Amino acid sequence: MENFRQRPKGEYTWEAAWSQLYVLTEHWKSDLQFYKDDLRFLHHLINRYFIWMIRKDNVTDVRKIIKNLHELDLQCSELLKHVNTHLSHLGALIEDPFKYDSHEFRKEHGKLEDNITEFVKAFRKNRKETFHITEHVIESEKLGYLLNHQI
Repeated sequence: MENFRQRPKGEYTWEAAWSQLYVLTEHWKSDLQFYKDDLRFLHHLINRYFIWMIRKDNVTDVRKIIKNLHELDLQCSELLKHVNTHLSHLGALIEDPFKYDSHEFRKEHGKLEDNITEFVKAFRKNRKETFHITEHVIESEKLGYLLNHQI
């Protein structure tokens, strides 16, 4: 399975300074905001072609994609909320290293990283499916349209 982590290998999460974890978390936030924008684009792509569909099998496929995109939207929003909270806590730790339990905080950091990694995997899979379905729908609907208008 692919590794989508952005940090160095090894015990980085346990050995890094708070400021280093802060920079890494800022990267997560930036990436999640990009994914949020990309999800908006995918919704637009699907909506643009959904209204022209006449074949039932295409409608079923697209509804599945829409449902998956909606779930990814919710997951991305939730991750952004967690990342913002995490950044706030990291800022507090930079000012006062004894503000939170270091061990517990680093475990939470690792868990957040795992959640983001799973989101990225699901996002990429869904994005690929969205483009595949869109391409299929455009081609099959175009063929149906041409056949109906040539007779």
